[in-house]
Amino acid sequence: MDEKYSHFVYGVMMFLGILTSRYAEEDFLKSLPTKMIIGLATLFFAITTMMIAFSAALLIMQSGNSWIVIPIICLAIVPVTLFIIAQFRLLVDMSMSTYGAGILDRKMKPWL
Repeated sequence: MDEKYSHFVYGVMMFLGILTSRYAEEDFLKSLPTKMIIGLATLFFAITTMMIAFSAALLIMQSGNSWIVIPIICLAIVPVTLFIIAQFRLLVDMSMSTYGAGILDRKMKPWL
Protein backbone atom coordinates (compact mmCIF):
# COMPACT_ATOMS: atom_id res chain seq x y z
CA MET A 1 0.00 0.00 0.00
CA ASP A 2 1.17 3.49 -0.76
CA GLU A 3 2.58 5.45 2.19
CA LYS A 4 0.32 8.48 1.70
CA TYR A 5 -2.86 6.40 1.97
CA SER A 6 -1.86 4.38 5.03
CA HIS A 7 -2.86 7.10 7.54
CA PHE A 8 -6.24 7.51 5.89
CA VAL A 9 -6.84 3.76 5.88
CA TYR A 10 -5.81 3.51 9.53
CA GLY A 11 -8.27 6.27 10.45
CA VAL A 12 -11.07 4.56 8.54
CA MET A 13 -10.26 1.26 10.26
CA MET A 14 -10.53 2.96 13.66
CA PHE A 15 -13.95 4.37 12.79
CA LEU A 16 -15.08 0.94 11.54
CA GLY A 17 -13.84 -0.52 14.81
CA ILE A 18 -16.15 1.89 16.61
CA LEU A 19 -19.12 0.87 14.47
CA THR A 20 -18.54 -2.85 14.96
CA SER A 21 -17.86 -2.76 18.70
CA ARG A 22 -20.02 -4.78 21.06
CA TYR A 23 -21.26 -1.71 22.99
CA ALA A 24 -20.54 -3.19 26.40
CA GLU A 25 -20.49 -0.94 29.42
CA GLU A 26 -16.71 -1.05 29.85
CA ASP A 27 -16.16 -0.15 26.18
CA PHE A 28 -17.64 3.30 26.72
CA LEU A 29 -15.00 4.21 29.30
CA LYS A 30 -11.73 3.52 27.46
CA SER A 31 -12.01 1.48 24.27
CA LEU A 32 -14.46 3.54 22.22
CA PRO A 33 -13.06 6.97 23.19
CA THR A 34 -9.52 5.73 22.47
CA LYS A 35 -10.57 4.49 19.03
CA MET A 36 -12.31 7.81 18.35
CA ILE A 37 -9.27 9.81 19.45
CA ILE A 38 -6.93 7.73 17.28
CA GLY A 39 -9.35 7.92 14.35
CA LEU A 40 -9.71 11.71 14.56
CA ALA A 41 -5.97 12.26 15.01
CA THR A 42 -5.10 10.10 12.00
CA LEU A 43 -7.86 11.78 9.98
CA PHE A 44 -6.41 15.22 10.80
CA PHE A 45 -2.92 13.99 9.88
CA ALA A 46 -4.16 12.43 6.62
CA ILE A 47 -6.03 15.57 5.58
CA THR A 48 -3.03 17.77 6.41
CA THR A 49 -0.56 15.62 4.47
CA MET A 50 -3.00 15.42 1.56
CA MET A 51 -3.16 19.23 1.42
CA ILE A 52 0.63 19.47 1.58
CA ALA A 53 0.92 16.98 -1.31
CA PHE A 54 -1.73 18.86 -3.31
CA SER A 55 0.01 22.19 -2.76
CA ALA A 56 3.44 20.81 -3.63
CA ALA A 57 2.15 19.12 -6.79
CA LEU A 58 0.37 22.29 -7.87
CA LEU A 59 3.48 24.39 -7.27
CA ILE A 60 5.64 21.96 -9.23
CA MET A 61 3.23 21.68 -12.15
CA GLN A 62 2.51 25.39 -12.41
CA SER A 63 5.91 26.81 -11.49
CA GLY A 64 5.67 29.54 -14.12
CA ASN A 65 2.16 30.62 -13.11
CA SER A 66 2.67 31.26 -9.43
CA TRP A 67 0.19 34.15 -9.54
CA ILE A 68 -2.69 31.67 -9.89
CA VAL A 69 -1.28 28.89 -7.70
CA ILE A 70 -1.28 30.82 -4.42
CA PRO A 71 -5.02 31.77 -4.55
CA ILE A 72 -5.95 28.19 -5.47
CA ILE A 73 -3.99 26.82 -2.52
CA CYS A 74 -5.57 29.40 -0.20
CA LEU A 75 -9.06 28.47 -1.41
CA ALA A 76 -8.31 24.76 -1.02
CA ILE A 77 -7.15 25.25 2.56
CA VAL A 78 -10.40 26.96 3.65
CA PRO A 79 -12.63 23.82 3.92
CA VAL A 80 -9.83 21.85 5.55
CA THR A 81 -9.31 24.58 8.13
CA LEU A 82 -13.05 24.80 8.83
CA PHE A 83 -13.23 21.02 9.32
CA ILE A 84 -10.26 21.00 11.69
CA ILE A 85 -11.64 23.95 13.68
CA ALA A 86 -15.03 22.22 13.96
CA GLN A 87 -13.64 18.85 15.05
CA PHE A 88 -10.52 19.77 17.04
CA ARG A 89 -12.50 20.77 20.12
CA LEU A 90 -14.13 17.32 20.08
CA LEU A 91 -10.69 15.72 20.00
CA VAL A 92 -9.47 17.83 22.93
CA ASP A 93 -12.62 17.22 24.99
CA MET A 94 -12.50 13.47 24.40
CA SER A 95 -8.81 13.33 25.29
CA MET A 96 -9.38 15.29 28.50
CA SER A 97 -12.39 13.23 29.55
CA THR A 98 -10.73 9.91 28.74
CA TYR A 99 -7.20 10.48 30.00
CA GLY A 100 -7.56 13.55 32.22
CA ALA A 101 -8.50 13.67 35.87
CA GLY A 102 -11.80 11.97 36.52
CA ILE A 103 -14.56 13.04 38.86
CA LEU A 104 -13.15 11.02 41.75
CA ASP A 105 -9.49 11.95 41.14
CA ARG A 106 -9.87 15.70 41.62
CA LYS A 107 -8.10 17.44 44.45
CA MET A 108 -10.68 19.26 46.50
CA LYS A 109 -10.37 21.73 49.35
CA PRO A 110 -11.67 20.55 52.68
CA TRP A 111 -15.08 21.94 53.54
CA LEU A 112 -14.10 23.04 57.04
